[in-house]
Amino acid sequence: MPHILIIDDDTELSDLLKELLAFEHFTVTTAYDGEEGLTLMNESVDMILLDVMMPKLNGFDTLKKLREQWDIPVLMLTAKGDEIDRVIGLELGADDYLPKPFSERELLARIRAILRRTNGKSDKEKTGKGQGSQDKIEYDDLVIYPGKLEAYHKQELIDLTSTEFALLHYFLLHPGQVVTKESLSLEVLGKRLAVFDRAIDMHVSNLRKKLPDSVDNKPRIKTLRGRGYLLVAE
Repeated sequence: MPHILIIDDDTELSDLLKELLAFEHFTVTTAYDGEEGLTLMNESVDMILLDVMMPKLNGFDTLKKLREQWDIPVLMLTAKGDEIDRVIGLELGADDYLPKPFSERELLARIRAILRRTNGKSDKEKTGKGQGSQDKIEYDDLVIYPGKLEAYHKQELIDLTSTEFALLHYFLLHPGQVVTKESLSLEVLGKRLAVFDRAIDMHVSNLRKKLPDSVDNKPRIKTLRGRGYLLVAE
């Protein structure tokens, strides 16, 4: 059963979330500030719910420290209408964000969507099985292993978050095709694209920065204004 770490200084909300998630058969650990959350992080954790405004170490600084060592999926909990928090969180490597207040149904849907795209990695890394038998996808000088959520450029590992990997995987399955933001949001983030939702834009931007340019020194992923994105065909 998936293990979720909640890092939020709102003790009442954290206790309610713990009760809800336990009822849905999740294992839950709670921390009430960023420093405590970092000390509780270990290989058993499958996902983090991370609040932005906290004492001692805020959510952004906590996320920075997490990303130095872990590529664990992170769902940021942000203040309603505070777009800058969402953008900064995504730039720092958060997988998604959820404005407060939120419904139980929406929270569970976001959690399950994130875990679906990361489950293959967490299960195989913990059991130590199947590492040598995963299928791979090769495209130009890129190679990805979907079962391990690993991507390589000329045999060098590319440091991607789970969401960035899922995006790259989707692009590699549709080379030379225009993919819309709506399809990316549904297939990668597991949610419908909302008005003014910049999550896909930020994740694609982060992915671009991490992918080396192609042999002709041009970006691999093009933005087609009003249409979506295109992985340039070989």
